[in-house]
Amino acid sequence: MINTLIVDDSALARDILRDFLEEDGNFRIIGEAADGEEGVEKILALNPDLVTLDLEMPKMNGLEVIEAVMKKVSVPIVVISSHDTAKTAYEATLKGALEFYSKDLFTANLNPEKRKEIYETLKRISGIKSQKNIPVIEPLQFIQPAKRVIRAVVLASSTGGPKALSRFFSHLAADFSVPIIIVQHNSPGFDESFAQWLGAFTKLKVKLAEEGEIPRPGTVYIAQTGKHIELRLADGQTITGRQDPVLRYNNGAPENNQKPAADVLFRSAAESLQSSVISVVLTGMGNDGAAGTKKIREMGGITLAQDEKSSLIYGMPKAAAETGCVDMVLPLDRIPGELVRLTK
Repeated sequence: MINTLIVDDSALARDILRDFLEEDGNFRIIGEAADGEEGVEKILALNPDLVTLDLEMPKMNGLEVIEAVMKKVSVPIVVISSHDTAKTAYEATLKGALEFYSKDLFTANLNPEKRKEIYETLKRISGIKSQKNIPVIEPLQFIQPAKRVIRAVVLASSTGGPKALSRFFSHLAADFSVPIIIVQHNSPGFDESFAQWLGAFTKLKVKLAEEGEIPRPGTVYIAQTGKHIELRLADGQTITGRQDPVLRYNNGAPENNQKPAADVLFRSAAESLQSSVISVVLTGMGNDGAAGTKKIREMGGITLAQDEKSSLIYGMPKAAAETGCVDMVLPLDRIPGELVRLTK
């Protein structure tokens, strides 16, 4: 059983989370706290396997709770908060929280697939006590691709993604000349705040991707939640014409229980840009991005994935690597430099 502590100043929210967790049968609620100070006291006293934490609370807010706790003990913390605290939720991942969800998810209307995904993520997170700094190691593979013009980088991330991306962009040169399109599995409504938050870690421009937009060098495009994003050429055009690809949204069914799904983005980029695209799969649960990685390799593109030691959750990058179609498996801090080398 996973001994869980719920920290939230709303009695209703605590009841909802208790019912949600106990329904799975693998979580035992060992305590509740109604404010930040009480939360810190109970975390230190009860040593839970998992903590769910609200951000806006009396006496101490969620960020203060995380800071106080992490000075004394490493405990898996998941933030569960509202949309209006989205930027703070991303900040919480830098201070030690491992994942966050919107409170809006925890309703009777939550579909079974999403419910199962949350349970599985929480179970995996409950076993993570700390993530130490990993020394830089040599890549498992090394490629010297034939000379080509890279038109875009497509990137996938999920659990652990915000923290990984903030670190990724802090290592990426300000003059990086290729557009980057990102599918980060986010709670609905958190996408705009994510783009604003991530922009603080890079001199590149970061924005939500818009329908019909042409990706430009020096810009990072974040996929909106609730719909798939594609990188397509205009109807009837081929990459040999050197025309610009455009970003398109569609309302297709979820893939890998995700919408947007990285596989949709990767597949469309492979079909449109062929050998002129690089894909990157970072930390996350599940296998989104694996099939897309295979498609990019089949069409002549270059494929990268984060290694296990630097991944918070080695699910998505592992699935990509297991296709046998990943050119390089690298520690997170090595990927930005490799992208610079491959795009020059």
